[in-house]
Order: sequence, then C-alpha cells, then structure tokens
Amino acid sequence: MGPRSHCAGLSRLGLLFLLPLLPGCLGAEGRLAHKLFRDLFANYTSALRPVADTDQTLNVTLEVTLSQIIDMDERNQVLTLYLWIRQEWTDAYLRWDPDDYGGLDAIRIPSSLVWRPDIVLYNKADAQPPASASTNVVLRHDGSVRWDAPAITRSSCRVDVSAFPFDAQRCGLTFGSWTHGGHQLDVRPRGAGAGLADFVENVEWRVLGMPARRRVLTYGCCSEPYPDVTFTLLLRRRAAAYVCNLLLPCVLISLLAPLAFHLPADSGEKVSLGVTVLLALTVFQLILAESMPPAESVPLMGKYYMATMTMITFSTALTILIMNLHYCGPSARPVPAWARAFLLGYLARGLCVRERGEPCGQPRQPESPPSPQPPERGAGPPAGPCREPRCLCHQEELLRHVATIAHTFRSHRAAQRRHEDWKRLARVMDRFFLGIFFSMALVMSLLVLVQAL
Repeated sequence: MGPRSHCAGLSRLGLLFLLPLLPGCLGAEGRLAHKLFRDLFANYTSALRPVADTDQTLNVTLEVTLSQIIDMDERNQVLTLYLWIRQEWTDAYLRWDPDDYGGLDAIRIPSSLVWRPDIVLYNKADAQPPASASTNVVLRHDGSVRWDAPAITRSSCRVDVSAFPFDAQRCGLTFGSWTHGGHQLDVRPRGAGAGLADFVENVEWRVLGMPARRRVLTYGCCSEPYPDVTFTLLLRRRAAAYVCNLLLPCVLISLLAPLAFHLPADSGEKVSLGVTVLLALTVFQLILAESMPPAESVPLMGKYYMATMTMITFSTALTILIMNLHYCGPSARPVPAWARAFLLGYLARGLCVRERGEPCGQPRQPESPPSPQPPERGAGPPAGPCREPRCLCHQEELLRHVATIAHTFRSHRAAQRRHEDWKRLARVMDRFFLGIFFSMALVMSLLVLVQAL
C-alpha cells in the first residue's frame, strides 16, 4: 500500500468520527437564531413607530430599480411598470450584540412581523387597495432593516402626442408616506435616480433615464409638511415601425400626386390619379387615427396627413380647371391679351413649354399673312373682247366662290389657332403647378422626416 492510499484511509476514518458532530454544529446556529428571535419579539409590537423618542424622526431610504415596462396605455394614460423597491430604516427595538449569539449579525424574518413604513404610490391608477408583498426582511444587529419587494405599479401619466411618432414622454412616480408627516417619517432617495442595470428593453419605448427628486409639500388637509420622492421616467418612442408603416407610404403617395400635372390631357387619367391618391391617404388616415390616443393637440403625423390631403384636393381641383382650358373648342374666345403676354410669353419661355420644332427659350414668331404675288406675264385675261358667251358672269361667280373658300379657310385657321393657344396655355399651367406642388410635397416630407433623424 502506497503513501497516497494510506492518507486517503486516514481521511475517511476522520470523517467517520466527525459525522456525529455535524448535526450539533449545524443546529447551533439555528438554536441561536431561534433564541434571538424569541428575545427580540418578546415585547415587540409592529403597530407603533420603532423610535426611542416619539419626537424623533424616522428616516427611510427608498431605492427603486426598473425591471420592465409592461404597458403604456396612451388612450387611458396609464403606465404599468415592474419595479424592485428597496426600503431601509432603523428599528430601535430590534438590536442585539452579536457576541451574545455566537457572532450572529443578521437574520431574515417575514416582513409582516416588523413595523413597515406606509409608503405608497401617490399617483396610483388602480382601484384596488395596495397589497404588501409577502417577502422577508433582512434584520441586522444594529437595528437596520432592509425590505426588498417586487411590485407591479399602475400609475397615471399625462401623455403628450403632439409630436407623434417622434414624441418623448415624462412619467412621474411619486412615493411617500400616507399617514406620517415629515416630523415623524422622512423619506429620501438612495442615489440620483432609479437603477436600470436589470432593465429589459422595450420594443416601443427607449428609456433615457429615471432621475429622482425629493420634495416637501404642505397639503390643504394638514398643517405639517409631507416629504415625497418622485422618480421621473424619461421615455422616447421608437419610431421606426411608424415611419415604415405610416409615414413612408404617405410620403411616396404625396410625391406621386403632383405627377398628375405631367400626364397628357388626352390620356383621361389626370383626375383619376388625384382621386385615387386622395382615397389612399384617407385609408392611412383612418389607420393612424386608430393607433393614436385622443388628444387636444393634433399630432405631427396627423398634421402632415391633413396638409397632404389638402394639397391633393387643391391639385385635383386645379387639374379639372386645366382640363377645361385644354378642351376649349374652336368656338371659344381668344386668349386674353394679358394671358398671351405673360403666360404664353414670359412664363412659357421660363418653363420651356414650346411647340413642335420651336427652340426652348425663344418666342414664337407670329406668322405673317402671305404677301400677294404679282401676276405672271401672260397669266392675265386675254386681251381683246371675250369670244365666249356670258364670260363676265362666269368670272363674277368664280370670284364669289373663291372669296367664300378663302373666308372659310381663314375662319378655320383662326379657330384652330385659338384652340392651339388654349391647349398651350393648359400645358403652361400644368408645368407651373407641377413645380409648385412637387416642391410643396417635397418640403413637407423633408420637414417630417428630419424629425426622425
């Protein structure tokens, strides 16, 4: 047998002698804890404040850790959170000397056995009475008590959706004593704010912070001051889903609507495009109204939808008027002189609206009437008396027919010219309003999209 096996045998032999002594060693601490518990709570009551002097103020330290945002009910303006709440105070009647109890310096007992501060959530939005969590408290030899309890709170929060979906919310949670004034119980926060180390990220809201602030207020019912601690939860909405599902379709539709001015009038789809775009925006407006809470102020996206629908309504109305100009028949009156000079002159050159074969930026040269050609030699009537009978009558009849044909041709040419002028005026108006409404749609879309950056 080697030295290693010999040592192993000795160690097993030692364990056999120590096993009967282990229950006594392990049970000694339990007996001391029971003795300490009986000594502490022999004459203890949890109904009164644990202070040696009734004029002494009991200090309570409040620490809050945010674990999860369960729900933000914007329509009812109620915020539901899952919190870990830690309260610490000193109980003057729960102290002992650790040397008297085998060095035992802390015990854990049910929280219902000790006095607990009546700290509640002031802006609670739940009709049920507050229920105390049945968790243990950690009691130390110097009388300090630490009570850690989870809580699901439903608090009222004023939701401002004026910048929806790029809005930021501030929701306060105010904790304070319900019956003890500031001279009896003073509550203070631990640290500058709530803890966020164990926070579970929310898909809709991003937490920017949760600072704490202590206030001392005097209410009308009581003369003594009441301190409280307010934890302000700073939230910013994650707008990516709203931008992709509601904003970008509206931006694309609003940029498509001015292109109705670029469609040829003979296509017959100019008015149909405007009406179709207006109906599409109406559907998106209904979807947006269902996802937004009712509020006094109109949200940013709602304003954008209203402005876009107003713009498309005006563009459709102007399209109808321009179509009326385009289809002015030959019997229409001539284009007014001011419209011919300004719209068909300067504006047409500026917008590069020209007829076929006409260079851009150059005015159209007025057609000069054809100059009378001198009669060729030998083409006149034959000299001498007419040898055919009734020759003069034939010449007069022929001249009347020629005059009638020339007058009809001139009238038809003038009517065609008036019709072409009205069609050209309609093209000028189409080009002008195309630039105006496209610029308006682009500027409005950029102003809204900048908010998302």
